[in-house]
Amino acid sequence: MDLRLLFAIWCGKLTVRLSRAMGGGGSTVPGRVALAIDPLVIRKLAYQCRRGAILVTGTNGKTTTSKMVSDILRRARYRVVHNRSGANLIYGVAAAFVQAANVFGRIRADYALVEVDEGTVRKVVDQLPLKAVLVTNFFRDQLDRFGELDHTVQLVSEGLSRAPYDALIALNADDPLVAGLGPGRPQRILYYGIEDSHYASPISEQSREIKPCQACGATLKYDSFFYAHLGRYRCPSCGQTRPTPTVSVQQVALRGVEGSDMILRTDTGDFKVNITFPGLYNVYNALAAAAVTHGLGIPDHTVATGLAKSAGSFGRMEVIRVDGKRVLLALVKNPAGIDAVIRTVLEDRRARHMVIAINDKFADGTDISWLWDGDFERLSASDHPPESVITSGIRAADMAVRLKYSGYPARRITIKNSLDDALQEGLARIDHGETLYFLPTYTAMLEVREIIRRRGYTRHFWRV
Repeated sequence: MDLRLLFAIWCGKLTVRLSRAMGGGGSTVPGRVALAIDPLVIRKLAYQCRRGAILVTGTNGKTTTSKMVSDILRRARYRVVHNRSGANLIYGVAAAFVQAANVFGRIRADYALVEVDEGTVRKVVDQLPLKAVLVTNFFRDQLDRFGELDHTVQLVSEGLSRAPYDALIALNADDPLVAGLGPGRPQRILYYGIEDSHYASPISEQSREIKPCQACGATLKYDSFFYAHLGRYRCPSCGQTRPTPTVSVQQVALRGVEGSDMILRTDTGDFKVNITFPGLYNVYNALAAAAVTHGLGIPDHTVATGLAKSAGSFGRMEVIRVDGKRVLLALVKNPAGIDAVIRTVLEDRRARHMVIAINDKFADGTDISWLWDGDFERLSASDHPPESVITSGIRAADMAVRLKYSGYPARRITIKNSLDDALQEGLARIDHGETLYFLPTYTAMLEVREIIRRRGYTRHFWRV
């Protein structure tokens, strides 16, 4: 009996209870407590998972993709330990294992599904019985923490170098920064990507990362873009090209905020998938989830059913009904994310009013210069721009200035520093049955969800 482990679990579980009794989520602090008592708590608990661990990382889409992977695994009747709250630093990972363990220090699960941010990959790789690693994409994010994107890519690359040789590594073929992680590795590499060119464009209409060829340093040439720097690319100097995906989207039809229909192709055939998540970026999330679970041997029909039944994670395109009206929470945190959400919102011609809430706390990233790289010009250039935008949060005024310089009419911008006031004003502007689009950064999302919860319209995020 490992008394140190037991004490770490007991103290962690007590911290969860205390945190939630005080209105917190208990998704991070319990892990901090447990690791202080037993630094090996993650390893000791993770290695009890019978089929090993799946690690999901990348800049955007980690939480949604992980949720989809979890739903597929559960549909396949596997028991899963998962840090589903999106707390993806080392303490959040530890907290998830502590909560899943019983008081005797045992975890009864088949898979550990661990979402981690790019800077945490190296810290957890050695502590997990890795069976698969999934990398979604790379964008500039939290410059105060990571610095330039090259550093972020290097952090993940170093983590992958420490993965077991028999692990599966699923990489986004359409992102040259992600695909560039594959060549020369001893692990089994599986690429995924979109083959349907219906939504591709000869130019990128969104902010993108202009990076040289990973092999020779020459400037990449693109035949088409899906969004940002994701697309079909090639190097005119060394001949390096986009890898051929093993799991791909052959056809896709976006249905606005209602979701998307697609046909996926694997090495075992084609199958239809319907998801309730809107936007092309969520097609990528579903494709990534399908790729890693297919690579682990989950049947295609189970993958399709799991994706169809999957619902949004809290705050990520989450719809909450409030007195006959709807609030759609769409987390934003970097240029690529805000561009994708704006594009999805504008696809809904019924979208009349928006709230954009920007905080600059540590969890959001204290550097908000990314607002100037976001394509807010798309709002004013649209044939059906929102009738009004309310800016809120700690940096409400900064957001209002950015909108003004984008060309959006200043008379349609309202500053409400209080998130409570912004929510109230936004709801007052929409009619019964309409949707208020609420675009918050991470901590602003948690705060506005708590405001809505206190009014009785949703549950605590750890119960969603």
